[in-house]
Amino acid sequence: MKAEFTAIIEIIPEGGYWAICPEVPGANGQGETIEEVKHNLRMAIELILEDRRADILRGLPKDAIREKVSIG
Repeated sequence: MKAEFTAIIEIIPEGGYWAICPEVPGANGQGETIEEVKHNLRMAIELILEDRRADILRGLPKDAIREKVSIG
């Protein structure tokens, strides 16, 4: 699955960078370089979305229809 999210990146005064993703509450990352902070933010987004998906799927009845939809 491919999706695009917004990364808001700020410089940390002590050194490095901090990033959040406004589309995924709780997703944040930190790193010494912009590439590292984006990688860490990407990993956080993936973990949060995987957890949310698994949580929702646990409660679905076995006969629920599961389809994919595309946006964009």
